[in-house]
Amino acid sequence: MRVMFYVQHLLGIGHLARASRIAEALAADGAQVTVVTGGLPVPGFPAPGIAHLALPAMAVGQEGFGDLVDAEGRAVDDTFREHRRALLLDAFAALDPDVLLIEAFPFGRRQVRFELLPLIRVARDRANPPLILSSVRDILQANRKPGRDEETVAALADFDAVLVHGDPAFSRIEESFPLAARIAPKLRYTGLVTPPPPAATDERHDIVLSAGGGAVGADLIRCAMQARALLPLDLNWCVLTGPNLPQPEFEAFSALASDRLAVHRFRANLAGLMASARVSVSQAGYNTVGDVLRAGCEAVLVPFASGGETEQTLRAEKLAARGLALVLPERGLTAEALADAIRIALGRSGRARPALDLDGANTSARILREMQQARISGSIRSGAPTHPVP
Repeated sequence: MRVMFYVQHLLGIGHLARASRIAEALAADGAQVTVVTGGLPVPGFPAPGIAHLALPAMAVGQEGFGDLVDAEGRAVDDTFREHRRALLLDAFAALDPDVLLIEAFPFGRRQVRFELLPLIRVARDRANPPLILSSVRDILQANRKPGRDEETVAALADFDAVLVHGDPAFSRIEESFPLAARIAPKLRYTGLVTPPPPAATDERHDIVLSAGGGAVGADLIRCAMQARALLPLDLNWCVLTGPNLPQPEFEAFSALASDRLAVHRFRANLAGLMASARVSVSQAGYNTVGDVLRAGCEAVLVPFASGGETEQTLRAEKLAARGLALVLPERGLTAEALADAIRIALGRSGRARPALDLDGANTSARILREMQQARISGSIRSGAPTHPVP
């Protein structure tokens, strides 16, 4: 089974990290996977051994998601778009995939419609079209513009299924996508995409502070360093700033390093570090929460909520309701409040093990394999609806 997996990350690395884990599971299941990326390069993603095609990179400019720039910071223009579109369509023709897996779209990533809509059209018009699937997290951003949900439903007419990377016992897509009932026959819940059970590590930290990709984590790190001064000085800290934290800020935090404070940009085995720690302090992004759940450590979450973001707050609140995290609002966060939450987490006895499905990567691979086998046997055809998960 040949799989072409398109993923466009623009700000953080969450989309790319989740896609990379799914790609690894597909490869382990015997698929030939090529990940096509369109964002700035991130060391370690996709994983070594996974075929990778990097389109000319785009990222978010100073004005937000409607302002895209290339790797040199120049505004993306029509010439740039035409070049990327041609490269993407050529890649599709060369790979001739059995499955076209597209991350986020059409629920998000409208910025790349200029190349995805032609790609989907070419795929559908092929004599033997591939299965086309959307890969989406379980909680979507709320407050979408009027008519946007209807556009999403219309676009999904060209998709065979939607992989919803969540456990429906924890969160269902209709909670953040009001028109979910209209696409119910195409929904496939996979469970949460998390890393494998963490490998043992000899490192021992009381507190692991992680800032995801780092693009929007500097304020949390700064506040945590202030909170550290209010806590016992014998606590061991490990700070992961994220690969996208600007270099001057990384150097400033690195200058604080000591015997009891380690500072890194990135560590591959984050779940392992968390498993050996007493408390994790982080935002509430999908992948970081997956690491926390795998590790089973106490968690203090400060969900990213600037610019009207709602997804992390909803996830954090759901975890808090299950007793799996302490949650502090980003707005008005103080060192004193963060220090108090860390004290509470340090004083908790035992570790809450979530009764949630954390095997989303492997389940995603199984679903694709079963759909492809069913298609070969003639029990489903490309474009036909698939049965929903209850």
